[in-house]
Amino acid sequence: MRAVIVYESMFGSTKKVAEAIAEGLADCAEVSVVPVTSADAHILDGADLVVVGGPTHTHGMSRPSTRKMAGKRARKSASEVELVPGADSGPGVREWLASLGRLEVAGAAFDTRLQGLPAFTGRASKSIRRHLAHQGARIAASPESFLVEGLTGALVEGELERARDWGERLTRSDCLRGIVERRQAA
Repeated sequence: MRAVIVYESMFGSTKKVAEAIAEGLADCAEVSVVPVTSADAHILDGADLVVVGGPTHTHGMSRPSTRKMAGKRARKSASEVELVPGADSGPGVREWLASLGRLEVAGAAFDTRLQGLPAFTGRASKSIRRHLAHQGARIAASPESFLVEGLTGALVEGELERARDWGERLTRSDCLRGIVERRQAA
């Protein structure tokens, strides 16, 4: 099975989650982890699974304006965060998903968000999942959130382990089991 993880990361936490999910998938899949700024139209060619993730900004997926605000925050002299190069100027997950045509893959969505009730923090993963399903992806799992701390954006302790576990659980979903069984039979 071939899996592609496409992620958007402002301060590095979402990238770390994407890499941990890849570790969880690695026993059952050939996995590519790709920043959204490097994902082109052909990245999904031959893929069986696409996992898409990004940070939660103003209750959902980032927009050009929220990415610029994050960049300004990182550049302040007293800032405790470091901006991933190009994160505030390149395309985000929202734009990448909008550029795709019909998807013939299984899909899953994740986000990073502040601790707290989703009604207050929002969840980008729900919007990502909706976009994937609207474009034809067979949803392999419920959207998942990984938590970060306040202004630093650092992952809460234990979240990378949860991300690895989630990646492992993805390989056991009914949707993906069918793909693996068909490949083994071929």
